[in-house]
Amino acid sequence: MLNLERLRILHAVARHGSVSGAAAGLHVTTSAVSQQLAKLERETGQQLLARNGRGVRLTDAGRLLAGHAGRVISQLELAESELEAHRGQAVGEVRCDAFATAARGLFPAALRLLRQRHPQLQPRLRETDPDAAVRRVVRGDADLAVVIDWYNRPLPLPSGLAKAHLLDDPAEVALPAGHPLAARGPVDLEDFAAEQWITWAEGEFCHDWLVFTLRGKGIEPVIAHTAEEHHTQLCLVAAGLGVAVAPRLGRDPVPEGVVFRPVRHAMRRHVYAVWREDADRRPSIRATVEALRESADAVART
Repeated sequence: MLNLERLRILHAVARHGSVSGAAAGLHVTTSAVSQQLAKLERETGQQLLARNGRGVRLTDAGRLLAGHAGRVISQLELAESELEAHRGQAVGEVRCDAFATAARGLFPAALRLLRQRHPQLQPRLRETDPDAAVRRVVRGDADLAVVIDWYNRPLPLPSGLAKAHLLDDPAEVALPAGHPLAARGPVDLEDFAAEQWITWAEGEFCHDWLVFTLRGKGIEPVIAHTAEEHHTQLCLVAAGLGVAVAPRLGRDPVPEGVVFRPVRHAMRRHVYAVWREDADRRPSIRATVEALRESADAVART
């Protein structure tokens, strides 16, 4: 009989593409992964990994067994989901990923509701960029993720995921208080063609969206500063160092010296939760989505 935990490790190597990536995803050491894979090779009597430069690759036998391992693990997750649904209680651990402003703007209230209603549930929050969060849900490293689409650029979702809309989050342009357009009403992005921009780190979904949107209007943006943390962006705006796009979710506290102007053709982010379809019946997933919806409704009313 093949050892399930060793199959999980082989599946993780296949997902992550390396022993070190599998070790990080499973929160164990690389030596532990290597030892378990060596034992699995002895159990099967076949070579499962081969050297590939400084790394490793799966052999044909390794890919075959990893494919079976993925199906076995998926069936076990489905069994766990159905057992939890049969019991009807939200218990155990639920691992949640969320982009920064959702982690700040939605999760504190949602986690408080979960603690009050489901004391045996143990939610775990990790701040993660939307692209990475989706990958973590697909791999099984997270149970649920809160991610975003922009109104003109959807986030690609692979098959096998369920989703629930939480809220539409309007975005405005953040300006230094002394900016010539600070006292105007609605603005157009074309008004800022010559401005320096403060934005998210290069490669992040929202950074790529901003560049895509400005170029779509014939503007080649001058990116002066980047910061992953949204409050840092607003502090740079307050210092007169550029302008930024500022969604409302999780925006407070706003530094002094920053004003917000709505865009004439409204910009919105669509915020939603995603999880694996095979976990759809888990009470812990349903309870978490319900708490997030209530938190989002409260945000939308403010």
